[in-house]
Amino acid sequence: MFGRLGAFVVRRAWWVIAGWLLASAVIIVASPSLSDITSADQGSFLPRSYESVQAIELAESAFPQQTTATATIVVKRTDGQPLTPADEARVGQLVQSLQAKNIERTSGYLTGPQAVAPDRSIQVVTVGLDAVTPDDPALLDAVRELRTVLGQELAGSGLTAGVAGDVASFVDNEDTFTSAFTIVGLATICLIIGLILVIFRSPIAALLPVVVIAIVMQVTTSLVAAVGTLFDLNVSQDLQTILLIVLFGIGTDYILFLLFRYRERLRAGDDKRTAMVVSVERVGEVIASAAAAVIVAFLVLLLASLGFFGSLGPALAIAVGVMLVTSLTLIPAIVSLLGRFVFWPSKSWQRQPKATLAHRLGTAIGRRPALVAAASGALLAALAAGVLAYKADYDFSAGFPQDTESARAAADLQRAFAAGALAPTEAYLITTDGSPLTGQQISQFATAAASAPGVAQAQPPQRGTDPSVARISLLLDRNPVSNEAITLVRGELRDTLHAAAPPGTRAVVGGTTAIFADINSANNRDLSVILPVAAVLIALILALLLRSLVAPIYLVIAVLLNFAATLGATVYVFQGLQDKPGVTFQLPIILYLFVVAIGTDYNILMIARLREEAREGKEPREAAAIGVEHAGPTVAAAGLILAGTFGVLMLAPISFLQQMGFAVALGIVLSAFVMSMFLVPALTALIGHKAWWPGHGDEPTEAARAVPERVGVAEA
Repeated sequence: MFGRLGAFVVRRAWWVIAGWLLASAVIIVASPSLSDITSADQGSFLPRSYESVQAIELAESAFPQQTTATATIVVKRTDGQPLTPADEARVGQLVQSLQAKNIERTSGYLTGPQAVAPDRSIQVVTVGLDAVTPDDPALLDAVRELRTVLGQELAGSGLTAGVAGDVASFVDNEDTFTSAFTIVGLATICLIIGLILVIFRSPIAALLPVVVIAIVMQVTTSLVAAVGTLFDLNVSQDLQTILLIVLFGIGTDYILFLLFRYRERLRAGDDKRTAMVVSVERVGEVIASAAAAVIVAFLVLLLASLGFFGSLGPALAIAVGVMLVTSLTLIPAIVSLLGRFVFWPSKSWQRQPKATLAHRLGTAIGRRPALVAAASGALLAALAAGVLAYKADYDFSAGFPQDTESARAAADLQRAFAAGALAPTEAYLITTDGSPLTGQQISQFATAAASAPGVAQAQPPQRGTDPSVARISLLLDRNPVSNEAITLVRGELRDTLHAAAPPGTRAVVGGTTAIFADINSANNRDLSVILPVAAVLIALILALLLRSLVAPIYLVIAVLLNFAATLGATVYVFQGLQDKPGVTFQLPIILYLFVVAIGTDYNILMIARLREEAREGKEPREAAAIGVEHAGPTVAAAGLILAGTFGVLMLAPISFLQQMGFAVALGIVLSAFVMSMFLVPALTALIGHKAWWPGHGDEPTEAARAVPERVGVAEA
């Protein structure tokens, strides 16, 4: 099938290119913009069955007058001394002045004696922020204007103020994000071009992936927008960045798979057209199988309970599908027209390398497969042991620069009040029959809540528009986004508050810590479902490709071991060497996306080459040696480029980007250089012909069987 496809593409190269460009133009012009289906609303992030989401719904129905976000103004003396009564009076005047300014999207300036810290080091002013949507840019402008007015109002007063809160933090770190992604984007393109220049010594080969993938990116985002509009799906703001990384990752891999095989066929003496037809015939099945495995892995995300991952899966699957079609049509058409000029001006494509590192590695693996399998497997197992110490970290603010206004104000607030002052836990009391709450019920619950485990301070109860609902804000005695706080809220605190609800009422616990507690539960649930299902489906794809039941088993086990080794190594580095409280909670799913899904590509390329060599009449150990010699450079180059693409994220001054860059880069390195280059060929050589049971896909072809007879006749 792939031979016929290759022949058609080569014969009709200009038609294929024209048709591809025409179809791309129609899709880009006719489809809506990705921004039309992009949302930052986390309301659907968790299913409604989770308690924190029920708390959000209660807040929206019983406290509709409340704003959707807040900013906290932290006022203190410039000389560091305790606030005086005159200072308190000045803060009161400040609030009146701010209200009179009518700063857009701000309302409800609240302060008073209760807002003064027990040690009188600071006084807090809470500002309501009215957002049309959670990602409303006007909120950022409101915080900027608020800061400007504060500076003007407090000039010469001996007081200074800083604005803290999520929106203020975003304002402070907006430039950090922008500069980080600019650096990462430029470094990624320079890295891809630079490494391919080193590999092929050709600017044409180096620029080909960058230009083609840039066009594919436009087509993909248009298709995702069209599908999202058709099925009423929303996607996260992170999708654009993730799409870029996925397309550059798998796109460069697939293009390299073709270019390496094309160069090999040119060295063997094929003309430019025949070389491409044979390349598509031999590598097309590998690319299609690899893409199918990645698409399946991404679609399994539909089983996730977290809404973000559920929408991410189809979008990434579309991206891989577009790249698959491009790799088997547009790329072969372009390269078949360019011929040898794709490697211009280098002449190295004409020379068959001898005594290369890949040849020596292949020979060593073929001679001692048991030793290689044991050593590579032991390395992965030792790294995987780090998973036992894994802790999730939800404190995004700690990963940003700590010299910003919002970070300093937050630190002042947490020193002066309870640690959880910036993100209170909300306890809602609601009657089970909808009748109004009595004062005794509210008082009884408030007393119990104030003495609940981990509660440093309880604010006075609030009644909303619904008389059946009351709310009490609880300030925890620990960092509200720490693992300790999340564990507390998910377990002991929720249990205590549920039990404290008077007869005829029930308690619902919400707030930032409760949301993270539910995300933690959902994340654990999703991983326990996604990993096994993806493993089974990838094994089925491998079984269809290899016509074997044995090889897919150890290939999938190797992939899962590599996943654990990557996560474990990240734990060693960040929790161990750097003494971080944990690694970012998103990391396991990110590793699933880029290490399990994309890392499977290298296994498929290597095992397909091992089978190809076996069909040429080679014995298992010889097939492993030659397979590593020929497929090893492709795997190494693709892995190095993809690992480097993620590695540049470590240049960002943001902790979770550094962790993600390190972990995925290491995972790809382990996938390419340990799992695919050593473990898989060594295991295949050890298992021998049984690896291909029951299909016996390694049986020599008729042409391979005839070789000894032809050699014998020639010698005679």
